[in-house]
Amino acid sequence: MAVTSTRTAAHPVLLILAFLAVYLIWGSTYLAIRFAISTIPPFLMGGMRFLTAGTLVYLFTALRHPAPTVAHWRSAIILGTLMLFIGNGCVVWAEQHISSSVAALLITTEPLWIVLLQWLVMGREMPSTAIWFGLLMGTLGAILLVGNGLFSEGLHVDYAGVAAVIAATLAWAIGSLYVRQASWPASALQATSMQMLVGGILQLTTGTLRGEWSQFSLAHVAWSSWVALGYLIIFGSIVAYTAYNWLARVAPLSRVATYAYVNPVVAVFLGWGIGREPITAQLLVAAALMVLAVFIITTKSAPEL
Repeated sequence: MAVTSTRTAAHPVLLILAFLAVYLIWGSTYLAIRFAISTIPPFLMGGMRFLTAGTLVYLFTALRHPAPTVAHWRSAIILGTLMLFIGNGCVVWAEQHISSSVAALLITTEPLWIVLLQWLVMGREMPSTAIWFGLLMGTLGAILLVGNGLFSEGLHVDYAGVAAVIAATLAWAIGSLYVRQASWPASALQATSMQMLVGGILQLTTGTLRGEWSQFSLAHVAWSSWVALGYLIIFGSIVAYTAYNWLARVAPLSRVATYAYVNPVVAVFLGWGIGREPITAQLLVAAALMVLAVFIITTKSAPEL
């Protein structure tokens, strides 16, 4: 059963729960990634995360649904590559060089990519002045991060890490737009599991080619890394990624993309409270701008976006 680009009505309660999962759980995954890669090499960690989650969910759905078609797997390969290999993989790699708070704040560039791609590539109408203003507010938060010393004594950012996260947001935006054109099986869980299997295989392969197995030892993996990996598998992947896939097919993309403005607020305060990452006036101003951006884009976006 192929999923078309036409949205169907979704129950308001399900929409609220899905948005909460994407907003809150994904906001916490940036800190979880930081703990996980502290003693597990980044791409091996990502491969373990998505292969485990994908295998569990796929086996669960295989007992209840027919096998996916070639067209279904083609869509899964495209999305798994864009969103879980390039998108997630770049973020995980970047968190070796930048804090989880900074990584989450840089994700705010994704809604800008979505609006630009819809307008310039897909031929949609030019966004309204209100949408542009909302995007400006959200993007300004990211600019503050790379402008050392604007509001504090200097928040030093590794620019390779910044570039990796920006590349991740572009790949994720392309994938988010492709979701509605893709061919999917009837089960949203099965579709999600297929993408995770693809992303997991690609990340594990990359880790192997980078020689990460020589840096990995079970005896040296901290318990905090195992706990973080388990959290990423169950909540970050199975729960939140499934919720995002569903939202991307039933809700306006400009509204779905507002997760990129809420996640940083969650990540900043978790990074400060649990990860002991510094919280500065610069970060607080950026967080305030993102909350404003969420309000504007959510209330002013056109139904077709």
